[in-house]
Order: sequence, then structure tokens, then C-alpha cells
Amino acid sequence: MITLVEFLVRDDEYSHEEFAERWQGDHADIARDLPDLKRYSTSVPVNPDDAEYDGVLELTFEDGRALNDAFESDVGQEVMDDAAEFTDPGAGPRMVVEATVHVDET
Repeated sequence: MITLVEFLVRDDEYSHEEFAERWQGDHADIARDLPDLKRYSTSVPVNPDDAEYDGVLELTFEDGRALNDAFESDVGQEVMDDAAEFTDPGAGPRMVVEATVHVDET
């Protein structure tokens, strides 16, 4: 399994609260339909006024091919187009990781 991790920066036209509402609401409704998506997680800072980023995105897929195929799909294009309306694409760091779980008591 691989995970795309991205630190998001909101568009200047949005307050942090407006960003979080849009991202975790209407946008999430679109993104959850990405093909072959295994896990989808959004996190917002507890103290947004003291944070460098407005949120952390984690999307998990079986492998890199599934990740690429998801974003090349119609839904993937819709996700990227929608995100560009309320985020500053590329403003925060992004990387694809392979996680090793050391504790999971969920």
C-alpha cells in the first residue's frame, strides 16, 4: 500500500474555517469516489492560527499505478479541478510514502 500525503494551503479568499468546511464537506463527497481508493483521511490543525498549513491529506491506494490511474480518471480530474477552487495547488509539500505500522489500537 502507498499513501499520498499532502500539506494543503487554502486560497486567500477563504478563511481557515471556510476552507475546512468545503474540503471536508462537498470536496470529500467527490474525492471519496476516486477509483480504487483504499483509505481517505483529512486532518486540520488544532490551532490553525499557529500552523503553517491548513490541512493534511492522506489518500491510500494499493500501488503507484492505482494512484496514477485514479487521478487520470474523470473523477480524479473533477477532484483536482474542485481543489483548485479553494486551495493553492502545490503550495505545500507532497510525497508518496509506504507506511510501516508500529502500533494500531483502533
